[in-house]
Order: sequence, then C-alpha cells, then structure tokens
Amino acid sequence: MTEIQTLHILNKSPEHPRFARCLSMAGPEDGILLIENGVLGLGAASARASGKLMVLAPDMAARGVNGGAESAEIIDYERMVELTTRAQQVISW
Repeated sequence: MTEIQTLHILNKSPEHPRFARCLSMAGPEDGILLIENGVLGLGAASARASGKLMVLAPDMAARGVNGGAESAEIIDYERMVELTTRAQQVISW
C-alpha cells in the first residue's frame, strides 16, 4: 500500500471556499477523501486533485452521485479508518 503523507478529508460542497482551498493544498504524495457534501464535487475534484482521490461510497449513494468517479477510488468506512491510521497527518476541511 502506498503511504499517504497527508490525508485531506473534505466534507464541503464545491461552492464552499474550503473545497478549492483543499484541492490547491494537496500535494502529489497526499490523498483527498471526499465525504458528506464533498462528494458533490467529484467531477471538479478529479480534474484538479494533485494527489490520490478517494470518495466514500455511502455518501455517494445518499446524495445520488453516480458519475465522475472514474479517476477516484470508491471506498467504504473500513477503508476510511485504515487510511486515517496509515497517513502521517490528517486534515479535515
């Protein structure tokens, strides 16, 4: 498994200023995990993410998000917990 320097957990919708700020701060060795309303920006995030992009499957289903995940890893809660324990740093946006 590839180590993640910083895991950015993004729960803001694309209209929120922190959404763009998070994407601009992520480096190539970082991971971005879209959760809650963050999954609504999946298409925008995949186009701008410099690190590894992941999206939480239950939040996609809850918000009816079906597309845009071609460049993202779709994960479950178990994988989310694993990522938080393996990342050197976690930042919640």
